Amino acid sequence: MSSERKVRESVVDAARSIFNRGLTHGRTGNISVRWQDSILVTPTGSSLGTVTPDELSLIDANGKHIGGSKPSKEAFLHAAVLRARPQDSAVVHTHSTYSAALSCLDHSSTGSVIPPLTAYFAMRVGTLPLLPYHAPGDPALEGLAEVTARSHLAMLLSNHGPVVAGKDVATAMDALEELEETAKVHLLLHGHNTRPLTPEQAAAVAGR
Repeated sequence: MSSERKVRESVVDAARSIFNRGLTHGRTGNISVRWQDSILVTPTGSSLGTVTPDELSLIDANGKHIGGSKPSKEAFLHAAVLRARPQDSAVVHTHSTYSAALSCLDHSSTGSVIPPLTAYFAMRVGTLPLLPYHAPGDPALEGLAEVTARSHLAMLLSNHGPVVAGKDVATAMDALEELEETAKVHLLLHGHNTRPLTPEQAAAVAGR
């Protein structure tokens, strides 16, 4: 079993990777990892480019602060997703450019705002429901996020950005990156006729 220190370091490694590749900016975005019966999460006001292992916050499964620095104001969102997905141990939330742009569009349907344009999107993300707008840190989002996460590993917060879960930090990051790249492709194709995967083609690669 990994030590708490190694888990903390894995969070910071992911944070640096996300920041250095421009998937978040300034003091935006947050990462969490389940640790035993608790959750380690990046603290409030921190930059993913400079946060250190010792600065991480510790919250319980209900999002209550139990140790370390003051947690992100969106820590409750991480706790909600992890409660809904016992099979997963990590959550990544960013304001990545193309996903954030997609979250600002007026969508006719919010069940999945990106069609399965590529096999890898179908494989690593599947569907991307759009949740209605809530101000950052609004606890009214908690229940909706928990219900949505039971059947979706990723969701898009309106006028905000993506939230992605995974069995570990690396898997959550893979899905986040695939989501961001597919959002970019989707926006580049806006106004063009596209041929997404059929439901049968998407189902054949889902979860691989």
